[in-house]
Amino acid sequence: MTELAAFVEILRAAAETTRLRLLALLAEGELSVKDITEIIGQSQPRVSRHLRLLTQAGLIERHAEGAWAYFRLSDKPEAVTLVSHFITRLDPSDPVLVADRERLDSVRRDHQQRATAWFSKVAESWDRLRSLHVPESAVEGAILEVLADRRAQLCLDLGTGTGRMLELLSGRYRRGVGVDSSREMIAVARARLESLPRHDAQARLGDIARLDEYEGAADLIVLHQVLHYFDDPGRALRQARLALAPGGRMLVVDFAPHHLEFLRTEQAHLRLGMSSEQMAQWARAASLAVAETRVMPSTAGDEGLTVCLWLLEDAADRSAERAA
Repeated sequence: MTELAAFVEILRAAAETTRLRLLALLAEGELSVKDITEIIGQSQPRVSRHLRLLTQAGLIERHAEGAWAYFRLSDKPEAVTLVSHFITRLDPSDPVLVADRERLDSVRRDHQQRATAWFSKVAESWDRLRSLHVPESAVEGAILEVLADRRAQLCLDLGTGTGRMLELLSGRYRRGVGVDSSREMIAVARARLESLPRHDAQARLGDIARLDEYEGAADLIVLHQVLHYFDDPGRALRQARLALAPGGRMLVVDFAPHHLEFLRTEQAHLRLGMSSEQMAQWARAASLAVAETRVMPSTAGDEGLTVCLWLLEDAADRSAERAA
């Protein structure tokens, strides 16, 4: 419960036209300060002041990416209840709110166009890689089968790339966060996630080896075609393990050992695949256990790539299950 004085401050923070507009906009998804200034039509200092007041009231949350800052509605239960109460009592046909939504649509179209332009530059190399293994639809179908219908409170997609995994798993988590170190890829992921009917996923620029803010918080961690970019995948797995909640699961999707050197020279792969024996060793070192393995060979023979899925679980939980 919120103390009386604090509750009054929260109400004061929301009781202003621009700040109500901001809450209505952020209910549609995460936005940067630059996006908001374009939509609201106010100066950056004025917008920042309004955002600061809403943040201090606990109604929204701020995430910094270098000189940029992104804002989203708080997911704390009290804040969710209050903001929902405010927004559902606004008239969606109000001319100001209608104009805000139209400008929001315009901003999102611009995001999509810029992301598409960048991705078209790298599409050829991506297409070549995809042609070497089983169709993506088969891999994604196996991912959905392996994860079954268990819903996560927080899903972390490390090395999110285009954000496809968060899109695929939408509806199987309450909140999804994709982390990637590439600004260009994050732009692609944000454009993809903005098109989802739900607004429970965000893309974050960051180092997947530094996950302090998510320590022990994620029920599900996804490492999809990521570990081959590390010279020491075992260490990367141990670092990711720190973000896993008790009883959580980790899904690793990568290639089996292969000899396609062009992936090292042209696409910066540091490891030419990994075996199930290696994965089991790395998992044990991270206090994890391999719960399930799926192997999907390529139809291209020696010139193709075999895709492997490993579902990892807390080793302590697995030991308890066996004892029971």
